[in-house]
Amino acid sequence: MVVASISDFRKDIKSYLDRVSKNFETLIINRGKDSGIVVISLQEYNSLMATNHELTSRNNELRLDSAILKLKNNDSFSKDLMED
Repeated sequence: MVVASISDFRKDIKSYLDRVSKNFETLIINRGKDSGIVVISLQEYNSLMATNHELTSRNNELRLDSAILKLKNNDSFSKDLMED
């Protein structure tokens, strides 16, 4: 996580945005007491939205929890892909 003041961000906006997009870092721009802005990459944002969507349904949440438990207990399997 990178933290910058608004004036530092203005001085070097390209460098800050490059760090966010290339290194998947989160940038927090302080705007005063208890106020700020969070900047994340588009890829990170899309990932968060997809996770949020998956967890909006109780059935999806239970299915994902079950899959995680199976992986933790080595109760998963793999299959070879069929080739044409």
